[in-house]
Amino acid sequence: MSRDHVKSASRSAAAGAPLSSAETPFLELLARGASADAYEQPVLLARAEGRPTERIVALEQAKLLALRVRSELEGRRRREAELSALFETAHDLAGLRDLDAVLQAIVQRARSLLGTDVAYLSLNDPARGDTYMRVTEGSVAARFQQLRLGMGEGLGGLVAQTARPYVTDDYFKDDRFQHTLTIDAGVRDEGLVAILGVPLMLGHHVIGVLFAADRRARVFEREQIALLGSFAALAAAAIDTANLLTETRSALADLELANEIIRDRSGVIERASDVHDRLAELVLRGGGVHDVAAAVSEVLDGTVEFAEAAAAPARALETSRAEGHAVRHDADWIAAVTAGGELLGALVLHGHPGLDPVDQRTLERAAMVTSLLLLARRSAAEAEQRVRGELLDDLLDARDRDPRLLRERAARLDADLDAGHVVLAARLDVVAADADQEAAARRRLWSAASHLAATRHGLAAARDGGTVLLLPLEAGDTASALARRTARQLGTAVHEAVTVGASAPVGELAAHPDAVAAAYEEGRRCLEALRLLGRSGDGAAAEDFGFLGLLLAGDRDIAGFVDRTIGRVVAYDERRGTDLLRTLDAYFACGMSPARTKDELHVHVNTVAQRLERVGRLLGDDWQSPARALEIQLALRLHRLSSPGQH
Repeated sequence: MSRDHVKSASRSAAAGAPLSSAETPFLELLARGASADAYEQPVLLARAEGRPTERIVALEQAKLLALRVRSELEGRRRREAELSALFETAHDLAGLRDLDAVLQAIVQRARSLLGTDVAYLSLNDPARGDTYMRVTEGSVAARFQQLRLGMGEGLGGLVAQTARPYVTDDYFKDDRFQHTLTIDAGVRDEGLVAILGVPLMLGHHVIGVLFAADRRARVFEREQIALLGSFAALAAAAIDTANLLTETRSALADLELANEIIRDRSGVIERASDVHDRLAELVLRGGGVHDVAAAVSEVLDGTVEFAEAAAAPARALETSRAEGHAVRHDADWIAAVTAGGELLGALVLHGHPGLDPVDQRTLERAAMVTSLLLLARRSAAEAEQRVRGELLDDLLDARDRDPRLLRERAARLDADLDAGHVVLAARLDVVAADADQEAAARRRLWSAASHLAATRHGLAAARDGGTVLLLPLEAGDTASALARRTARQLGTAVHEAVTVGASAPVGELAAHPDAVAAAYEEGRRCLEALRLLGRSGDGAAAEDFGFLGLLLAGDRDIAGFVDRTIGRVVAYDERRGTDLLRTLDAYFACGMSPARTKDELHVHVNTVAQRLERVGRLLGDDWQSPARALEIQLALRLHRLSSPGQH
C-alpha cells in the first residue's frame, strides 16, 4: 500500500467508512514514514494499559499488515531511486563525451544505491591476458587501485573468466576462487570483506567486471545483484559507444587524411598536366631552351635557368648525368641536359632546396624536353654547320679567292672575315677500342666544335682526324687564352680530354684567304708540341713556348718574340737614353760576371750592379734563371741582327 493509498484510507474513514481502531495508529505511522521500531509502540502501550487480549491480537495483526505495507513502500521507493539512477546514467551515456567521466558516474551511483563502502570497475586487457583496475570509488589503498588480476584469479578474475556474477560474504574465507598473494594483499590493504562482482558484457564477450564491496560481512540480495548488473550493462554500453566513437573519429581522421592526399594528388596531377601542356606547346611552336626554363619557373614557383655545361657546378652536373636525376647543390637543383653520351648543359633551379619528388620529376622532364629541343635545333643547324664547314674548307684550300663572295657567304652565317680571328686545331686525346668508337668520338668532337663555332660567330670543320675552328678574337683576349678556353669547353662537352693548338691572330681573311691555311699549320704545330710535352687536354699558342715558338710559328714572328722577351728594356733605353741592352750583352758575354762586365764596359762595378738591378725590375726577378737567360740572349742576338748597324 502506497502513501497515497494510506491517505485515501484515512479520508474514507473520515467520511464514515468502517475502520478498525487497531489499524488507526499504524496508519498514522505509515503516513509520517516512521521507522520500523516505532510500529512496536502501539502494541507495547496496549499491554502496558492492560487492554484485552482481543485488542492486543488485533494490534499485532494490524502491525504485521502495516509493516508489510511499509516494506512494500520502501521497495517501491528503492526501485524508483534505482530507476532514476539508471535513467540518469543512460542520459549520461546518450551524451557521452568523456568515457572516464561516464564510468566514474556509474561506479559512484552503484556505490550509493547499494550502500557499499567501495565500488570499482576493471577492464580486460587482451594483449596481456588479464584484467586491470580502471575506475574506483571509495578506495583508499594505492596498491588496490593498481591491481591486475589474471583470468581465474580472485573473485574478479573468476567473473571475467566465467561471465557470471559472483558474490562472497567473506572474501578471505571463500575458497571458490584462486587466491594470490598480490590480490590478497591489495584486498587486505583496502580492508574489504564482502564483495559482489558482475560481468561487463558486449555480446557474448566479457570486457570487464563491475564490483561493489563492503569492509564488513554482508549478504547481497538478488535485487542488488540485478541492480549492479544493470549498471554493468550501461557501463558496457558506454565502453562500446566510446569505442565506436573512437573508431569513427579514427575513420574520419583517415578519411580526412585520404581527402588531403587526394587533394594533393589532384593538385600534383593538375600541375603535371599543366607542365605537360606547356612543354608540348613550346615544342609545337618551336620554342627554345629559355622558353622551357621560363615555363618551368612559373610551375615550380622559382627561378629556372639553362646553363652551359662549363658554367654549371661540375660535380653536381656529373652526378645528375650519371644518375639520370636532378640533384641538389647547396640551395639549388641541377638537372643535366644530355643527348646520348654528350653533355649539352643543365637546367638550374635556384633557391628552392625543399623540392618534393613530383617537382623534381617536373624539373627532370623539363631537362629531357630541353635536350630534345637542342637536338632538334642541332638537326636543323647541321645543314648550317655543313655550310660553315664548307666555307672553312674553301678558306683552307684557297679555292675561292673572290673576297666579295667570301664575305657574302660568311655574312649569311653571321661571321665577319674582316675581323681578327684565330685558327685552332683540336684533337681528342683518347685511345678508342675500335674504329667505330674512334669515328663516334670524332663525330662528337666535330658536333661540339660546330656548336661552339655557331655560338661564337665562327666556323668549324673536320680535318686531319680532328677539328679545325676559326674563331673571332675579342678585344683584350689572346690566342693563348682562347686556346685554353676552347680546350676546356670542348673537353667538358664531349667528356674527354681535348688538346687545342692556336695560331697567332690573323685578319682580313676575305682579302687573304691563304692566311687561313698557314695559320692552321701553325696551330697544328702547337698542337703537336703540346702532345709531345705531355700537355694533353691543354690549349696553347706559339707565344706560350718562348723561343720555341719561333720554330712553331708559321710567319716566324721575330719582332714579336723580341718584343715579348726584352721589349721593356729596349723601350727603356730608347726613352731614357741608357745602355741597359749593351750592359746585358756584355754581362752574358762575360759569363754573367759583374767584375768582368765592368772591365768590358770600362765602368765602375757599382754601375753594373745598378744597371742589372734596373733590368731585373723591368724583366722580373727570374730573368737570370737558365730558361729566361737563354731566351733573353736569343732575343738580344735577334735584336742586334735586325737593327741596322748593329751586326
